[in-house]
Amino acid sequence: MSTATAEAPVAEAPEAPKPFTVTLLIRRFDPESGRDAFWEDFDVEMYPTDRILDALHRIKWDQDGTLSFRRSCAHGICGSDAMRINGRNRLACKTLIKDLDISKPIYVEAIKGLPLEKDLIVDMEPFFAAYREVQPFLVAGSAPEGGKERLQTIEDRERFDDTTKCILCAACTTSCPVFWTDGQYFGPAAIVNAHRFIFDSRDDNAEVRLDILNDTEGVWRCRTTFNCTDACPRGIQVTKAIAEVKAAIRTGKVA
Repeated sequence: MSTATAEAPVAEAPEAPKPFTVTLLIRRFDPESGRDAFWEDFDVEMYPTDRILDALHRIKWDQDGTLSFRRSCAHGICGSDAMRINGRNRLACKTLIKDLDISKPIYVEAIKGLPLEKDLIVDMEPFFAAYREVQPFLVAGSAPEGGKERLQTIEDRERFDDTTKCILCAACTTSCPVFWTDGQYFGPAAIVNAHRFIFDSRDDNAEVRLDILNDTEGVWRCRTTFNCTDACPRGIQVTKAIAEVKAAIRTGKVA
């Protein structure tokens, strides 16, 4: 005796996403041309899940090989491709086309406050000079007990966990109006990386770093505009970290 079984209905495959044309207005600059910086538009066929970095690649590969920008990992880890997109500092590799208003041109330009070298590339040396000045490395005055690793409680590690996430992309520093107008200000990223070691229970150099940041171009130049926190692609509470460094300078305590 045979039994008949009803076949389950076959679900229809979802419709494949369709490409659309996006216009990018890119601020171009070539120091060898003798020409001032100017805006140039490019039309690119994109998909919603594409990123601004993908658009830049297509322009460079298919339309204008002279377009210059930095990128490395393309996954939001190296921090190389920080730029201003529609007036906000972002990582090109983390900015999805679908999150922008494609009914209007997308404006892309280099981050502000650092010397412009070419197109979307800036000279990062002033940024890294400030970073080096705050001594962003562990300084221990004694050898670890028993000659082994330096132990730390979970609570002690949590104290500075947030500021370990910095990828040195300069998005926070170059979003700061004080940094734009004052070439001597350390900037948020340098202070964040100082914070990471000031509050590390294994470090013995907090007093030196606090003295460095107590300078007229240190933490007191911060105007608490929260631009830096808004710009950070890693979600670091930058303004909070700066406030904690200020408090440590005032009280002399880093606990």
